[in-house]
Amino acid sequence: MAGLLRFATAGSVDDGKSTLIGRLLYDSKSVFQDQLEAVERTSSDRGDDYTNLALLTDGLRAEREQGITIDVAYRYFSTPVRSFIVADTPGHVQYTRNMVTGASTADLALVLVDARKGVIEQTRRHASLSALLRVPHVVLAVNKMDLVGFDRATYDAIVADFRSFAARLDLPDVTAIPLAALPGDNVVDRSAATPWYDGPTLLEHLESVHVARDDAATRPARFPVQYVLRPMSTERPDYRGYAGTMASGVLRRGDDVVVLPYGRGTTVAGIDTFDGELPEAVAGQAVTVRLADELDVSRGDMIVAATEPPPVVSTFEATVCWMADEPLRQGRRLLLKQTTRTVKAMVTALHDTLDVTSLSRSPAGDLGLNDIGRVTLRTASPLAADDYATDRRTGAFVLVDEATGATLGAGMVGSTLGLVA
Repeated sequence: MAGLLRFATAGSVDDGKSTLIGRLLYDSKSVFQDQLEAVERTSSDRGDDYTNLALLTDGLRAEREQGITIDVAYRYFSTPVRSFIVADTPGHVQYTRNMVTGASTADLALVLVDARKGVIEQTRRHASLSALLRVPHVVLAVNKMDLVGFDRATYDAIVADFRSFAARLDLPDVTAIPLAALPGDNVVDRSAATPWYDGPTLLEHLESVHVARDDAATRPARFPVQYVLRPMSTERPDYRGYAGTMASGVLRRGDDVVVLPYGRGTTVAGIDTFDGELPEAVAGQAVTVRLADELDVSRGDMIVAATEPPPVVSTFEATVCWMADEPLRQGRRLLLKQTTRTVKAMVTALHDTLDVTSLSRSPAGDLGLNDIGRVTLRTASPLAADDYATDRRTGAFVLVDEATGATLGAGMVGSTLGLVA
């Protein structure tokens, strides 16, 4: 089995995102009978003369009544080849923050285009956000090809337009597929209506695309400490371990490591799990790490490879997507959460905002709801943080209101959108 693929859908309103996901779920036989019956009843109540598969993902009552998606709907399904987590994100411009939420952990972004409309402003917006969030793979799904007679020239023109814009973003991998989600052409089964297309169906591509997590061994080891395990029995009175999940890389017994942010060096004495000791831990594994020396290690510290430690910073530049109604202003004090570490922080400068459709930047006064801007942050205590372009896990953070605990923004260490002239 090829493992787990996380992907996010994006596109303008009525491009068919929910219908496409519904078709994937239905044709891959991932829909329970009672779910299908509920969708059939709702379709009938709405006056549809067909089973509206979009209702499989539009779970909120308001979405079903309006026929639009207004929140991130997560769905899970699997095939004999791979398991999937799907984030169906809204198409409205005012829900940019939802697209950021859905794509922040995605291995692939599925950008839909209505074949009748071609590449529009929202298409460029979602391509830019995919580049900003360093999503490794992008699929351009040219949907509703049945409504343009499966015309190859129309498809080719849309693909050329999108690739021209994507080249400016330096998107690493773009795959284009002609689709008709409602009848199911090229979604799971190959369509006889597109004999001129010799690429994979959507599901074939999703099952075979390479997942960056498989490259964990090539990245430097990063282990954020979540919990300190102290002696709790007379059997092992000297036991002391540090529990958490490997963010990236590999840790092995005997490896030289440094505990950041304060730089204490030691070696890995052992790696434990509930089922016993392991010779190594890789990205994504939840383990307990034992160290050779007795050090003062707390939640929020990070155990890293001694040969390739991340920078330790207390003032740094970041790209922030602001998610709150109240604007972000210079001098604002917040809490910053990065991996397992929470520190007090202050915005010392607001540099500029990014127009994700034109890729232009303009001087920033404040950051409003859904704005994306470049800021400088100063933290009360240091952070061990990679540039987001290097490591999406240790380079990401959220900004939180000190008083209410509400999440106000999502951030990426460094200026992450490298535009190509």
